Amino acid sequence: MMTLPHPYSSTARFYALRLLPDQEVFSQLRAFAQQQQLHAAWIAGCTGSLTDVALRYAGQENTTLLSGKFEVISLNGTLEQTGEHLHLCVSDQHGAMLGGHMMPGCTVRTTLELVIGCLEELAFSRQPCALSGYDELHISPVN
Repeated sequence: MMTLPHPYSSTARFYALRLLPDQEVFSQLRAFAQQQQLHAAWIAGCTGSLTDVALRYAGQENTTLLSGKFEVISLNGTLEQTGEHLHLCVSDQHGAMLGGHMMPGCTVRTTLELVIGCLEELAFSRQPCALSGYDELHISPVN
């Protein structure tokens, strides 16, 4: 039987921000993480709309680019100054849902309201994982 990894605990700080029309989401989140020196952050909440959506679907290598009017149903994942792992789910103007790994190229349509949490006593990084073959989340306490 596989044992569970050791859990880490930490206090958290929350940030609220709004992205404006025509801002590219990925670059804004990266800049925010760097400016605020976030070492172990996550998307606690998000609502808004996009005109351009860039997704990598499960098991696919290429990014799919979509243009139109999209409502953000969910944006979640982790981020730090050197990387991120974010998943995005949107609905189009007909209510059809699309989702996948969020890639650079998502553009705000009217607003994107975000609440971002940061675990103050932890640091996230990405390290190669022999099991998945990808760089995966590594959690460490901040000394």
